[in-house]
Amino acid sequence: MQIGLISQWYEPEPATVPSVLADQLGKRGHSVKVVTGFPNYPEGRIYPGYRLAWRLDSKVSGVPVRRVALFPSHGHSAIGRLANYGSFAATASLWGYSFLKGIDGLWVYNSPPTVGLPTWVTKARYRPRVVLHIMDLWPESLTASGFGSMLKWTWLKRVLDQWLQRTYEHADSIACTSRKQIDLLMRRGVPRAKLSYVPLWVDEKLFHPVETDLRLAADLGVRGKIVLLYAGAIGEPQGLDTLIEVCGRLTDEPAFHCLIAGSGAAALRLRARAEEMRLTNLSFLGRWPITDITRLMSVGDVHFVSLRADPLAEIAMPSKVPATLASGRPIIVAARGEAADVVSRSGAGWACAPGDQDGLEAAIRAALSAGARRLREMGGQARRAYEAEFAVASGIDRVERLLAG
Repeated sequence: MQIGLISQWYEPEPATVPSVLADQLGKRGHSVKVVTGFPNYPEGRIYPGYRLAWRLDSKVSGVPVRRVALFPSHGHSAIGRLANYGSFAATASLWGYSFLKGIDGLWVYNSPPTVGLPTWVTKARYRPRVVLHIMDLWPESLTASGFGSMLKWTWLKRVLDQWLQRTYEHADSIACTSRKQIDLLMRRGVPRAKLSYVPLWVDEKLFHPVETDLRLAADLGVRGKIVLLYAGAIGEPQGLDTLIEVCGRLTDEPAFHCLIAGSGAAALRLRARAEEMRLTNLSFLGRWPITDITRLMSVGDVHFVSLRADPLAEIAMPSKVPATLASGRPIIVAARGEAADVVSRSGAGWACAPGDQDGLEAAIRAALSAGARRLREMGGQARRAYEAEFAVASGIDRVERLLAG
């Protein structure tokens, strides 16, 4: 098959889902092309080595890629975020669709919803079979990102609802990353026959069980410690304030240390709070290169996933969950819904309510008292849970079937 991918984010940005899909489809004999933007996530700045242009054709890991211009932004500004989303949608519609000439199937990383525009243009021109892969559900994502006040504008909510409905109508298949997404979209009138469960996979070359990198642990000052690791975006939806406060409660645990790796809109505020509390058991590492993530994942004895309490969190499956499971590490999830359900039923860690400082403290203390042997056993359960539900091979099988119809 000739297959096109549209994703606003792509390698080298920390969004491995589309790049893994492109690689695996190519290995299965398909011809793959990708339309994406210039890399700027999560800091909202164009990456070093790139210069913004209307379009740029290149190969990334052997895959033909066309990058189109966008307004780089990922901060607290609603105008900036809308400009980022809207500019990519416009330029992908103007200069992206022609790159996809001759495709039989089109896979779309369906977040933000503005990707519906280049999807419609491409389908109208070449009539491929369209598979929307729902990464974030809208309008819930506005609330999760701190822009929920925009939904008070009745006209905007009405326009967004109509836009989403048209996007779903134009799709031949809709892949959902959680079962709860299927239930919600059915309630919104999407036919059940269009909806399939296709959970997120990860790049298994990066996320897999390895022994702890003792040299890195020493470099980070945590060798001999029991490390709780958070690696990912540091934004408002992640609700990491609770973790900072709980670290202040754990000063009586000399073996404990927390590492936070990543960047985002909330990073400066969280760093300031940690400095105000004079925490010595917490370190911020900044943005960690995705190419070196395997070593970092190995340093965490237990990994942390957090989603602030809101409707989106109950139906979302954050990518950090399958990444941690694939790495064979226990996990603490401060969230409700699908993410907590996976951890609870697999026995791979502990779950608590978002924002619950007492619950998170109890979970961390339970991990500290579990002992190395028990943590390794839970890591094995985590890996088995990944292989049973999230493995790359089964995920690509599902997408391939949907693209073929």
